[in-house]
Amino acid sequence: MDTEAPHTQRGHSSPDEGEGRSRFVVSGAGPAPGAEADTDAGAGTGPGSDPDPDPDSGKGGWLTWRRAGLLGVVCTVFLLLFSNFVLQPFLIPSRSMEPTLEVGDRVLVNKLVYRFEAGPERGDLVVFDGTGSFVREAPDGNPLGEALHGAASALGLAEPSDTDFVKRVVGVGGDDVVCDDKGRIKVNGVLLDEPYLFPGDSGSKVPFRVVVPLGSLWVMGDHRSQSRDSRDHLGEPGGGMVPVEKVIGRADWIGWPLSRWGEAGSAGGGRG
Repeated sequence: MDTEAPHTQRGHSSPDEGEGRSRFVVSGAGPAPGAEADTDAGAGTGPGSDPDPDPDSGKGGWLTWRRAGLLGVVCTVFLLLFSNFVLQPFLIPSRSMEPTLEVGDRVLVNKLVYRFEAGPERGDLVVFDGTGSFVREAPDGNPLGEALHGAASALGLAEPSDTDFVKRVVGVGGDDVVCDDKGRIKVNGVLLDEPYLFPGDSGSKVPFRVVVPLGSLWVMGDHRSQSRDSRDHLGEPGGGMVPVEKVIGRADWIGWPLSRWGEAGSAGGGRG
């Protein structure tokens, strides 16, 4: 015990240690670095703590899904506006324009072309509304169902409306179009070269002769034996003529399937 007493007294009375404690308190002005780190590390782990939220769950996740949904809506609206005014895909549901277009092809219809050009020309593939020429006035249906079908059709996901058709322009306003007894088509007395016809088909099996009124079109399918076109409406009001103002656009390209990608005008297009 005598040996420990002097050691204890030196610990409390040493001037060097007292000065050391004074210098530490003044220079540190706060907790020791080790103590401060321990305090930070323990934050949020005790009762009543508020840990950082997980960005992939809760409100953060909900905001992410909302943004994705909003982006989807914006993209859909953009595509609908684009197809309504600029370029619209049309699904081909029939064989009326083979071999030019096959069932399931999607043609891209240029809706701007006739705003900058004089109008449809012979040989053009035109998409048109056949109401009043190829079909009678459509009865009123379910507005919601028609709107949904129209949107799907505008995106090329559904068949076109029953009143929409794609045919080849054979005669324009003022043309004298004739099918002679040999099945050959002549326009203004000139024999029409039709390399796009389906193999084995003639120009027409039924002879006819028409003069196309100004502002109208005489249209026919490339697969003549499978196409219901202007020939089938000769005895009806309008005589099978399609008013130019009913033309929606020109079918310029085959967009799908990719194996058939290319210009549609070089081959044709149709709906019958």
